[in-house]
Amino acid sequence: MAKKGSRKNLKTEKSALVAEGGGMRGVFAAGVLDVFFEEKFDPFNIYIGVSAGACNLSSHLAGQYGRNRRLYTDQMTRDEFISIGKFLAGGHMMDLDWLWDIMAKEEPLDTRGAASNLSRKKKEFIIVATSAATGEPMYLSPGPENMLDFLKASSSVPLLYRGFIEIDSVQATDGGVSDPIPVARAFEMGASRIAVIRTRPSGYVKRPGLETFISSRLLRRHPKLSLAIMKQAGTYGRSVEFIADPPPGVSVIEISPPRKLLSGRTTKDRMLLTADYETGRESGRNAVRTWREIFEQ
Repeated sequence: MAKKGSRKNLKTEKSALVAEGGGMRGVFAAGVLDVFFEEKFDPFNIYIGVSAGACNLSSHLAGQYGRNRRLYTDQMTRDEFISIGKFLAGGHMMDLDWLWDIMAKEEPLDTRGAASNLSRKKKEFIIVATSAATGEPMYLSPGPENMLDFLKASSSVPLLYRGFIEIDSVQATDGGVSDPIPVARAFEMGASRIAVIRTRPSGYVKRPGLETFISSRLLRRHPKLSLAIMKQAGTYGRSVEFIADPPPGVSVIEISPPRKLLSGRTTKDRMLLTADYETGRESGRNAVRTWREIFEQ
């Protein structure tokens, strides 16, 4: 689970928590973070999330224990959110517009609470999106007034969500296109102790599939974004290599499912989602023990 470089002065080191996306597979991360909350485990200076990972982190940072689990097993399983019929009729496969509206009514995110906690504890939260114009990552620092927009942009997976989210006059889409596991960004921000919540088993290798080619083709009017989609597997692979072999002086703890999750990106079966949530809880407990054994002896 832990890949370590040489040790530094622990009092001056920065620590980061990085959360991968993955649609409904993010229920695994919800389990991990609920255990962190229960254990009062919060050694991190920096939080970086992509898509579902960013959404999970936002609830956690707001102190809204259990919110992520409830969303995955209730609102996000409804046909209004995930619908092949809606998609074939020209709508969204994953209707973020509907989800954001129903969340506001039934499970509102405490954006002010999240921002206040970050400010009070002097921590940083980065949400990763992708510029439609350049295909490059956008590392967004949210405040209470724009956190929901940034999260929506980061979560708008091409093909599954039709269109872009505008961020400061820039059309933005899924952060997983340009930086799916932003461990290198955490390192660039000064973190030498990094915990990474994956939604794939350790060492998983991403390969271009049919979705890659269809998405790239449909977005050909945005050539740099189309190219980034075609290169996504390589980008993902470089992040996995960083986790497996971090730079000297950097320690990485990987929190990943012990095997392929029962849930896929668009799973709506509540029994499968609940099982993966429990797997996340077990992995979270293991991660807390590992971190404390390494860094807090």
